[in-house]
Amino acid sequence: MFHRDDPRAPAIAFLRRRSGLPIWADLGWRVGIILLLVTLVLIVHWIERDGLLDTLDREISFTDVLYFTTVTVTTVGYGDIVPVSTTTRLFETFFVTPIRIFVWLLFFGTAYHFVLRSSWHRWRMARIQKTLQDHIIVAGYGTSGSEAVRELIARNIDRRRIVVIDGSEASLALAEAAGCNVLKGDATRDQTLNDVRVQKAQAVIVSAGRDDTSILITLTARALAAKVPISTVVRATDNEDLARQAGATTVINPASFAGLLLAGSCQGSHIADYIADLAATGGQVRLNERPVAPEEVGKPLSAVSPGLGVRIYRAGRAISFWDEEAQMLYGGDLVVEILPEKP
Repeated sequence: MFHRDDPRAPAIAFLRRRSGLPIWADLGWRVGIILLLVTLVLIVHWIERDGLLDTLDREISFTDVLYFTTVTVTTVGYGDIVPVSTTTRLFETFFVTPIRIFVWLLFFGTAYHFVLRSSWHRWRMARIQKTLQDHIIVAGYGTSGSEAVRELIARNIDRRRIVVIDGSEASLALAEAAGCNVLKGDATRDQTLNDVRVQKAQAVIVSAGRDDTSILITLTARALAAKVPISTVVRATDNEDLARQAGATTVINPASFAGLLLAGSCQGSHIADYIADLAATGGQVRLNERPVAPEEVGKPLSAVSPGLGVRIYRAGRAISFWDEEAQMLYGGDLVVEILPEKP
């Protein structure tokens, strides 16, 4: 995995949340700082008014001081009132000039925050959306979601093709560090899934941490994208059928899978190890699903190459390698095979 600062790392495109402060409060503290600085400069100018010279009438009134203060804080002045004493000139040099720079930076920052940033984010979001095609949406970046992303990246899936939706800023920061697109939002809402173009996705992974939330996300995603494969994580066995009824293509129960590994380990010390090897990258073997190749049509499942064919999916029905129907492959079949992991 690349470090975030590594120039070889892929570019990160992400959408961020708004400031936690209300707009009026955010604007208020900026105005308050400017008024405080102007007041401080005004007080010093009034105290040191004898060091100022009005080239028009040679007299310095409070109005002149107020005018000179606002002009010098926001600009370099017009030359009608000028500092003439050494003390006043030093004050203008080492105190007013830094304040002027700070005020301008505050002005620019406020303009960016309230005007330019929203336009920039809308433009950036539109640009990201245009590139979202055959991407993988991960709704929920908890333990299962983050592990799924890690495994996808290990399988050479482009990080920029992964979009993570979560309501936690901390979780999004982790997904961002992994190089994914991130969106802070509620995946149960149509707008959120439309923002990540769920209709154009290659697959959707749902792992919200709560079964009811995961099922609702699945239901929403299926309503918006009728043909996109959806894999949903549920933790209660009773909810597996509900997830399928909601539209999940694949339902995964981590507790049940762990139970299978535990039970298998009782029948042989290497069974659980081999199952884990098949499921994850980094081992000696891996599972692969693909359409049957044209040159394989008419041949038995045992003839597929270079892998070891173990199952056929034909019209949504599973056919094992020992079944009579596995003796001939047809166009449109999906083949599940075991391949050697690439070194």
